[in-house]
Amino acid sequence: MIFDLQHLLASLSGVIVGFVLGLVGGGGSILAVPLMVYVVGVASPHLAIGTSALAVAANALSGLASHARARNVNWRCGGMFAAAGVLGALGGSTIGKAFDGQSLLALFALLMLIVAFLMWRGRGSEGIEGVVCNRDNLPRVFTFGAGTGLLSGFFGIGGGFLIVPALVASTSMPIGRAIGTSLVAVSAFGLATALNYAASGMLDWPLAIAFIAGGIAGSLIGTRASTRLAASKGTLNTLFAGLIVVVALYMLARSGAALFG
Repeated sequence: MIFDLQHLLASLSGVIVGFVLGLVGGGGSILAVPLMVYVVGVASPHLAIGTSALAVAANALSGLASHARARNVNWRCGGMFAAAGVLGALGGSTIGKAFDGQSLLALFALLMLIVAFLMWRGRGSEGIEGVVCNRDNLPRVFTFGAGTGLLSGFFGIGGGFLIVPALVASTSMPIGRAIGTSLVAVSAFGLATALNYAASGMLDWPLAIAFIAGGIAGSLIGTRASTRLAASKGTLNTLFAGLIVVVALYMLARSGAALFG
């Protein structure tokens, strides 16, 4: 009975993450780990991170297919960014596995607060127009890719909220193209992190499948809602940033109590 309930909760959590991703774009996957720990009831933070990483990668692949059909992906730039980032993700996830689980959750909560600030600051941003990837900016692309991959692997997140601005900063590509291109890296980082955790037995495959199934359904609903609420995207980002702050403070309280209680 507990097994069935846990998988149902994983599916519902996947719906929430998928819906948020479809509704407001990058940043939704930041909720995957806290949902795994505090809703699904995965006792080990490391197991939650490994399982979430696979689910995030699958959701990103689904989104990438949609953007590819719309010809909104710069494959060369995305591939270069992802190649550098996969090495960073493997290194970051290896370091993360060696960290105390509760300390990792506390650091994760601090990262969530940074994400909330970035989402709030960029709530009215339309992005910039500019050139795409070329020989001159490839060193910057590799540097940004490795750095975001390291953070993505360490925390077991997709990192889209970091990858999109990193792509814009390193290539000056338009924000819309950066969003589609970022999913190449999100997929690669998530898979690299998940495989690294799986190699250490820190991935629950059935839970991941349940989470992914819910995520696909939630993404479809969120994407439809996004088209209807496009004019309110700034407000939606602000509300979501507030939600992230609440969850982050809750995580800090719980992990702090576990560390010092």
